[in-house]
Amino acid sequence: MSTMEGKSSGDAFRLDGRHALVTGGASGIGEATATELVRAGAFVWIADINVPAAEKLAEKLGSSEAIHLDVTSEESIAHAAAKLEKLDILVNNAGIGHVGSIEATEPSDFDRLITVNVRSVYLVTRGLMPHLLAAQERTGKSGSIVNIASVAGLVGIKQRFAYCTTKGAVVAMTRQLAVEYPKSLRVNAICPGTVETPFVEGYLEKFHKHNKEEVRAELRARQPIGRLGRPDEIASLVRYLASDEAGFVSGALMNIDGGWTAA
Repeated sequence: MSTMEGKSSGDAFRLDGRHALVTGGASGIGEATATELVRAGAFVWIADINVPAAEKLAEKLGSSEAIHLDVTSEESIAHAAAKLEKLDILVNNAGIGHVGSIEATEPSDFDRLITVNVRSVYLVTRGLMPHLLAAQERTGKSGSIVNIASVAGLVGIKQRFAYCTTKGAVVAMTRQLAVEYPKSLRVNAICPGTVETPFVEGYLEKFHKHNKEEVRAELRARQPIGRLGRPDEIASLVRYLASDEAGFVSGALMNIDGGWTAA
């Protein structure tokens, strides 16, 4: 009998008894992911540098707890790791963006993106690896890492030199980890197109304040489906990848981009 036979839709992709940590968990895709994982039955650590926002979300969701985490700080990661008794699921979601060609990207900008979008994934994953590897011994099921990458890691996008570089690195890290730990960890990446989040709103406000709606229309148009993605759509894919139903999925790059990379 397949894992899906005899299950109602409410029983599918359940995460009861699992413990998850979501970086950048207090807003945007992170908030939607924390919400969805709690709905699936998991306990979620909402890890964010904005502790008040994380605490507010945890109070709303239940079955969760806010935890301060600066993903660029080894000390902060070690402090957070010491608080965890167990961990089954890690969602590396925290990240920042940047607009500019290579000529317009200053070394300080480039270094900042490498630090936040790449080095942090390395540091957080490495810091929490003992917990993730212990999950299999504790439960008989592999630990799961879901990295939030981007279509920018798969295709070239104009004026996104540093961002494309960093998301390409996340894609490469995902594949390497899946090969390095094939029986003890499942490691996958989600590659969203443009999603309606505070991240995108901040980008529009910073770089296109005077033609925001025009650029918003352009962002919609580059995705053949004709709209931006929603955070809950990304969160649903995180839930699937963390579940038993995805037990044969590892090293995968899951596009969720309204047809962008197919066009």
